Amino acid sequence: MAQEIERKYLLKEDSWRKIAQGSVYCQGYIATKDKVTVRVRIVGKQGYLTIKGPSVECSRLEFEYPIPVEDAQEMLNTLCQKPFIEKIRYKVEWGGLIWEIDEFDGLNKGLILAEVELSDPNQQISLPPWVGEEVTQDPRYFNSYLVTNPFSQW
Repeated sequence: MAQEIERKYLLKEDSWRKIAQGSVYCQGYIATKDKVTVRVRIVGKQGYLTIKGPSVECSRLEFEYPIPVEDAQEMLNTLCQKPFIEKIRYKVEWGGLIWEIDEFDGLNKGLILAEVELSDPNQQISLPPWVGEEVTQDPRYFNSYLVTNPFSQW
């Protein structure tokens, strides 16, 4: 079983930009039902199909599979809800962990979130100085929610 244990935070400042490298992401949702999602994502020249189960605190099942980018593009064009989630994902190492910072574009422009994957739900972490309020359990910050309720419309 693939268990994703992740905590999510708003950012309070942008000093992280000095040490970050980013990649462009485009993703769409084929289905979201009963808090289960099926997502298609393109990162560079690679496509991914991901199935995620319901969140329980900071944990959920996640299954992700690489697929041909042409298949991912066709799924985005024909099967996914619009608008897509567009973002640049930056990776920053801090405190022995890799933090992923998503700077959203499109209808979610202005939203910037940091996520960190953990090995245990009770793992103690040192928060970087640019991390603010934790929003792990706030469904407004789920990418699947942002498709139908963009940040620009809050």
